[in-house]
Amino acid sequence: MRRRRTLTARGTGALVAALGCMIAANLVGARILLYLGLLLALLTLFSVIAVRVPRRSGTVTRRISTDLLTVSEASRVTVRFTLRALRVPHGLWRDELPDAVTGDSGGEYPPETGQLSYLITGVRRGVWPLGPLMLRTVDPFGLAQREQSFGDTRSITVVPEIFTLAPLAVRVGAAGGTAHTSSSRLGQGSDNLSPRGYIPGDSMRRIHWRATAHRGQLMVRQEEEESSPDAVVVIDRSGRRWDTPGAHADPAFEAAVSLCASTAVHLSSEGYSVDVIDSAGTLLGTLRGHEDDRDGLLVALAMVAPRGDSRDLATLIGGTPPGPLVYITGRLDEEDAALLRPSGAAAPMLFSTELLDGAAEAAAQHGWTVAPLGPDVAEAWEDAVSARIGVGDVPG
Repeated sequence: MRRRRTLTARGTGALVAALGCMIAANLVGARILLYLGLLLALLTLFSVIAVRVPRRSGTVTRRISTDLLTVSEASRVTVRFTLRALRVPHGLWRDELPDAVTGDSGGEYPPETGQLSYLITGVRRGVWPLGPLMLRTVDPFGLAQREQSFGDTRSITVVPEIFTLAPLAVRVGAAGGTAHTSSSRLGQGSDNLSPRGYIPGDSMRRIHWRATAHRGQLMVRQEEEESSPDAVVVIDRSGRRWDTPGAHADPAFEAAVSLCASTAVHLSSEGYSVDVIDSAGTLLGTLRGHEDDRDGLLVALAMVAPRGDSRDLATLIGGTPPGPLVYITGRLDEEDAALLRPSGAAAPMLFSTELLDGAAEAAAQHGWTVAPLGPDVAEAWEDAVSARIGVGDVPG
C-alpha cells in the first residue's frame, strides 16, 4: 500500500519558496523577503499541525450484496463508517481493492447519503482481502495532507464463472444398460420411508407411531435408497498439464475450472448426483440438489491451483461406473491419452486445453468423446454434445 507524503506538491513548493526567500533576503538585503519566507514556513508548519494533530478513530463494517462473487459478476459493497473525532473532516475516502476485483471504491467524505457504497466486478477467482478504508484529508490551504486507515480487511471470495450449457441428452442406461447406478439419498421425503420392527438400540425419535398403532408393536422408520443416476466430473490439475503458476492467472486453467463448475451445476440440474474430484482423488464437492452443496463446490473451486500428480482414472472412479463422466485436463499427449480409460461410464467426455498430436485419436479408441477447450466454455461443451449425439440433433 503506497503511503502519501505529508506535504502536498503545493506544500513542498511553499517550503522551497520559503527557503529561497530567506536566502535571497541575505544576498540582496531585502528584509521583506525574509518576512515572506518566514510567513511561508510558518504557514506550512501550521498546515502540517492542522492535519496531523487531531485524534481520530473509527469502526468500519462492510456488507456485500452477494455472498459469493462470480467472475465477471457485479456486486454492491456498502460500507458503514463511524468516525470519532472533534469535528467531521472533509476529504476523500477509498476502500483498498485487490487486483482480483475492479471498481471505483472512492468518493468525497462525508457522503451525502450517510453511508459509503460502490460496485465491484470479479476478475480473478480466489479469496482476497477487501480494505482497509482510507481517509485522506487536506488542510484549507492545500499544503499538507493526512491519510489514515480505518478498520480491518474483510475476505471476499471470487468463484469461477458458470455458463449455461446445452442439455446432455444421455441418460443412465445407455451403453446397453450397463451404466445403471444408484446413490444413497436418504430422507428426501415421505415416499421413501417404510416402517420396520423395533430393534434394541434404535433411537426413540425414529418410532413410527402410526405404524405402531396399526400393528400393535413398536415400529421405526426405515429410509429406503432411491435410485438416482450418478455423474463424475474430474479436473486434472497435476502440475505437468499446466504452465507454471505466476503472478497472473493462466487463461487455460481458468477455462478448465469454469467448465468444471459449469458442468457440475448443469448435470445436477438435469437430475444427476454429481461428485467433483481432482486428478489426485481429492473430493472437491458433491451436488445432491441442495444450494449449500453448490456454494461449497464453488468455494472449493475458487482456491484450486495446478499442483501435484495425477492418479489412475479407474482408481478414482472405483468399481461402480458412473453415467456421465467428464474429464477436464490441460496439455495432453498421445501416451497419456491412451492410459485414460472411462471404466464403463455411459457418457465419457474428455476436454483438453492443448491436444498434442495423436492424443484425440488415442482417447477416442477407448470411447471418449474428445473436444478441445478454448476460451468459450459453452461452445466446447456444445461441440462435445454434438459429437456424441450427431450434428443437428442438439436439443434446443
